[in-house]
Amino acid sequence: MDKKTSIRNNWTKEEIEEIYHQPLLELIYKASTIHREWHDPTEVQISTLLSIKTGGCPEDCSYCGQAARYHTNIKVQALLPTETVIAHAQKAKDSGSSRFCMAAAWREVRNNRDFDRVIDMVKGVNELGLEVCCTLGMLTEEQAIRLQEAGLYAYNHNLDTSEQYYEEIISTRTFDNRINTINNVRNAGITVCSGGIIGLGETHRDRISMLLTLATMPKHPESIPINALARVAGTPLEDNEKVDSWEMVRMIATARIVMPSSMVRLSAGRIEMNETEQAWCFMAGANSIFTGERETLLVTPNPGVSEDMQMLEKLGLKPMKMKESSCC
Repeated sequence: MDKKTSIRNNWTKEEIEEIYHQPLLELIYKASTIHREWHDPTEVQISTLLSIKTGGCPEDCSYCGQAARYHTNIKVQALLPTETVIAHAQKAKDSGSSRFCMAAAWREVRNNRDFDRVIDMVKGVNELGLEVCCTLGMLTEEQAIRLQEAGLYAYNHNLDTSEQYYEEIISTRTFDNRINTINNVRNAGITVCSGGIIGLGETHRDRISMLLTLATMPKHPESIPINALARVAGTPLEDNEKVDSWEMVRMIATARIVMPSSMVRLSAGRIEMNETEQAWCFMAGANSIFTGERETLLVTPNPGVSEDMQMLEKLGLKPMKMKESSCC
């Protein structure tokens, strides 16, 4: 293989702005070229996301239907039994997933029996040979170490948006809280999964600023989810406009160029994208999608697994196989 584009952690906002605002087809071409230097362009990692504890969250994230303060139709669900979660993980593996993510609607991890049960879930999923990811809210370095010792491969903690726009979306925690959790995860030896959401009412400069924060970390997140706002009835952002799919393509392409070695994940919002629009995202450098059982992604609609597999086959893509080195 020819020499790869180098990884940089000293990007400036002006440089990322220049990349982001290129003519779209030129941007896609450059991103696709870099994608091929670092990744197999025919492979897409299938990641399954399961809500292991749903609703009742004390946070006020304006986009989230699981916040207790908003009147949505989402039913609160206590932490699932460990054996139920393991069964879901096995089913995901059998369906072609190589990564299994467990999400709990908590503000932060507490050192209690529920966390002990999550530790058991991580151990069980790890034993299946899957990459194990969790998103449980804020956590300390000591808690992150416990998760790492149990076999956790990745921890998801999205920035959501830029530091400047953050207070417009969330008031119950700070942007620095998010950075602290990411640092705790990194210090514990767990890979970082962190991205954001577009369609929150932010500007292009906010999107660029969010990417700048990620791209100037001492080590880039190994996983970068790019989400389109899933508009949930009863939340403050329910009436926001649908995100234009070309905006998703532009974000994915820019992320691919400035963080070439990372997995860029086409995440929430796919239900409102047709196959052609998703194909452009793959061309721009996305190499992972999220699936969920019952055609949901946590609590919002999502394409079904069989539908996704048919799409990948049509596009000449294949599910990424589990790498032996990925398993903890």
